[in-house]
Amino acid sequence: MRILAVNTGSSSVKCWYGEADSGERVTEKWHAQGAIGSADDLADALPKAIEPLWKQIGGARELDAVAHRVVHAGAQYRQTTWLTKEVREAIDKNRELAPSHNGLVLAAITAMDRVLKDPSRQLAVFDTSFHKTLAPEAYVYPGPYEWFEQGIRRYGFHGISHAHASRRAAELMNRPLESLRMITCHLGNGCSLAAVKNGKSIDTTMGYTPADGLMMGSRCGSMDPGIIVQLMRRSEVSADRLDQIINKESGLKGISGVSGDMREIESAIAAGNERAKLAFDIYAHRLCRETGGMLAVLGGADALVFTGGVGENCPPLRERVAAQLAFLGLTLDSERNAHAVPDVDVSQSDSLVRTLVIHANEELEMAREAARLLSKSKTPN
Repeated sequence: MRILAVNTGSSSVKCWYGEADSGERVTEKWHAQGAIGSADDLADALPKAIEPLWKQIGGARELDAVAHRVVHAGAQYRQTTWLTKEVREAIDKNRELAPSHNGLVLAAITAMDRVLKDPSRQLAVFDTSFHKTLAPEAYVYPGPYEWFEQGIRRYGFHGISHAHASRRAAELMNRPLESLRMITCHLGNGCSLAAVKNGKSIDTTMGYTPADGLMMGSRCGSMDPGIIVQLMRRSEVSADRLDQIINKESGLKGISGVSGDMREIESAIAAGNERAKLAFDIYAHRLCRETGGMLAVLGGADALVFTGGVGENCPPLRERVAAQLAFLGLTLDSERNAHAVPDVDVSQSDSLVRTLVIHANEELEMAREAARLLSKSKTPN
């Protein structure tokens, strides 16, 4: 099975090609990345990024499937599925719940329609899918029950990344995934935690939208809803303006006034910038607090797993979290942590809880999902 995974982000599109056998084991053969600034860019950027692949495999007709990462398509679609007209309409309908993502992925899907000349070979892998195992007490919000009946509930996101990180961590530990309790920390521009028990998500920090939970690059994360009410009363701020503040002007960027990029925050701290230091301290504090919540839900943990750009590349953050969790018997190897090259265990040999750094590979997980769907059916019908 020949599979192309297309992972459309806010500033780039990642293209990954792999081949899967009948046992759904996937081997990477090629990958590339293209820069994008808007949905309009994808019409040119995506075909250009994958053009070298055609020389390797003999053209687009040789692909069995193209898998797209889709952040949100509501409650109806939460498992890997072919991109039928109805599925595309659901992605479009839920644009406002994932404003930074859904419009871009629809543009990528349209661009691939032109390349493939056969839309039936495209499928969607949903960020929300991994969290469909949450129990009602974890996904129903404590507002009026009518909210839940209207589809307002915790969905959770970054599921593709959490699934890969937990699977890979179990491999490194040489333990069955089904025997482990772990907290997976996806820390990038967007950030979320998942409590993974026996291979299944039982809680997560993101909610109805990707703005909930941890402090992020430019998103605020969990916040007293009364603040929103007061902002609306005092300044008559519009819903669109609030959306901009919550998603684009908060988090590391909003507190530091420097950037939402952790690398730039670290540089500013080294230069003596106090607001940058405050931003880092808040980020670390909220990460520790939410990690404690996941720990309580799990009733203990065998592993703490860091993935994503910040999770993989910020040793001081891992050190801060480990220090707060030392009461669990979790201890880091300082040298390994400082020079971690994923995938690696950075714990001391006698640590009771393992700390792992895993390279984020959503594309590999997407290809696995595509292989599973292909093994069931070659067509969406």
